[in-house]
Amino acid sequence: MNTRHALALASASLLLLGACASKPAPVAEEPAAPVVADTGETAPVTEVDTGATTEVAAAPALGDRVYFDLDGNDLDSADQDLLKQHALKYAADPAVRILVAGNCDERGTREYNLALGERRAATVKGYLETLGIDGARIDTVSYGKERPIAAGSDEQSWAMNRNGFIQVVSSN
Repeated sequence: MNTRHALALASASLLLLGACASKPAPVAEEPAAPVVADTGETAPVTEVDTGATTEVAAAPALGDRVYFDLDGNDLDSADQDLLKQHALKYAADPAVRILVAGNCDERGTREYNLALGERRAATVKGYLETLGIDGARIDTVSYGKERPIAAGSDEQSWAMNRNGFIQVVSSN
C-alpha cells in the first residue's frame, strides 16, 4: 500500500512540474473604441477600405502586462516588443509616471512570492530604463500572490497570474 501511495505521489509531482513551465497563450485584444483624452482629442484611428465603403477602425489598445515563466523573471522577445511600445509612448510625454507591479501565482510561500514579484517588477523597470525611460519616473511594487487576475488552481490560471503589470499613475 505504501508503494502505491509513493508511486501516485511521484506521478502527480511529475505531472505538476511538467505543466508549470508554460506561458499563457497571448490574449487577442479587441480594438478599443476611440477614447476622449484630457485634451478633448480622440485616440488615433485607421481607415480600412472594405471595397465599396471606407470604415474607420480604432487603433488597438496597448497591452499592460508581460508574462513570466514559473520561478522566472526573464523577458522573452514578445514581452520586450511590448515594453518597447510602452517606452515610445512614455518618451513622448516626460511627465508620465508609471507603476510596475510584480505578481506571482498562488504556489510558494508569501515571502518567496513577494521577493519573486519584486524581481519581476525590477526586470520590467530595468528594461524600460535601457530603452531611455528615466528610472525616477518608474515605481515598483510586489504584490506576490495577493492580487491574482485569474481565479483557479490550474496551469492556465497560474500562467496568467505570473505577470508584470504596467500602470500610468500620473500624467499632465
